[in-house]
Amino acid sequence: MNNFVYSAPTAVYFGKGEEERVGKLIKDLGVKMVLIHYGTNSAKQSGLIDKVKSLLDAENLKYTELSGVVPNPELSLVRKGIELCTAEKVDFILAVGGGSVIDSAKAIANGVANPEFDVWDFNLKKAAPVKTLKKGAILTLSAAGSEMSSSCVITNEKTGMKRGYNSPCNRLDFAIENPELTYTVSAYQTACGAVDIAMHTIERYFCKGEDTYLTDSIAEAVIRSVMKAGKDAIDNPTDYSARANMMWASSLAHNDLTHCGRGFSLTVHQLEHELSGMYPEIAHGAGLAALWCSWARYVYKDCMDRFLQFAENIFSLKVNNENPEKTVLDAINLQENYYKSIGMPTSLRELNIKENDLEELAMRCSFGKTRILDGYKKLGYDDILTIYKMAY
Repeated sequence: MNNFVYSAPTAVYFGKGEEERVGKLIKDLGVKMVLIHYGTNSAKQSGLIDKVKSLLDAENLKYTELSGVVPNPELSLVRKGIELCTAEKVDFILAVGGGSVIDSAKAIANGVANPEFDVWDFNLKKAAPVKTLKKGAILTLSAAGSEMSSSCVITNEKTGMKRGYNSPCNRLDFAIENPELTYTVSAYQTACGAVDIAMHTIERYFCKGEDTYLTDSIAEAVIRSVMKAGKDAIDNPTDYSARANMMWASSLAHNDLTHCGRGFSLTVHQLEHELSGMYPEIAHGAGLAALWCSWARYVYKDCMDRFLQFAENIFSLKVNNENPEKTVLDAINLQENYYKSIGMPTSLRELNIKENDLEELAMRCSFGKTRILDGYKKLGYDDILTIYKMAY
């Protein structure tokens, strides 16, 4: 087991009606001015934004609002939010929504608190935030895990570049998680969420490391649980148990718990960021589903033992000692069949990716042939292009 530092400072308030706490939680932080940040329609139409306002009013908290966050949150809205918060002297940002809204809120908070830097430089890793505004979230979509992660992913819509970075400044002060708020999430978005949640841990599971059987057991439980919960929530959208287990898995899968003692490299996420950067209409979870099986078939020979453990403990397959490769390939096929069963794509063609864009995607992912993606099998430009072609 490798040395590690584990910190999960975000306070989670989980369960039915927990959003009723939001006014008092913010008031207790000594806040004077709140930005309510949300997406386009659903949070407003559901009445949740009006409810939030009434809860802030009850605590005599001042607020302003900024809507318009889209999937793959955009740099231009982040810049607009920084200007608004600076002008209104905002000292707390409340994200009401899913991972896109939360990531946008993180970027705004970091941009306001570090005016000496251009906010996009954080995502390009040319600079790092040294402070941030206080912030919290009311989660309405189980997927990205941004509510407990140190990650912030933003898309520069002018260049089609989608980039993320990790920082302690990206941790929320609190996250409110009421599974009932996800009842109206569509079957497609629920499926995308299930893929993204599981992938946050599946990718950690396949990072380099040894003798991490406790971490492995936690990771395997998260993967199995979210695969079941996602399918159950699709079949019955108001199944509280399914929605609750899926929401909690979202937080655990991306708060670093499931890779303690192992390396960290979310390779398939890097491959997918180029897809939804170039094609912003692609849902992140759908892109991950379209890529993972091709990545797995390309790299499995370099980490056979790990894939055999995955086959045994996720899919209950008995290892074929005479032909262990068959066991691994059977497990990958079962993962692919799961994606199909919940309506997810398993090829780039299904996402309407143009075949003549594959080389450009590989060039972007490899940073112009200068970046090597880490893992049991290191991936350069040629490897990345091969995986995109296999997935087509």
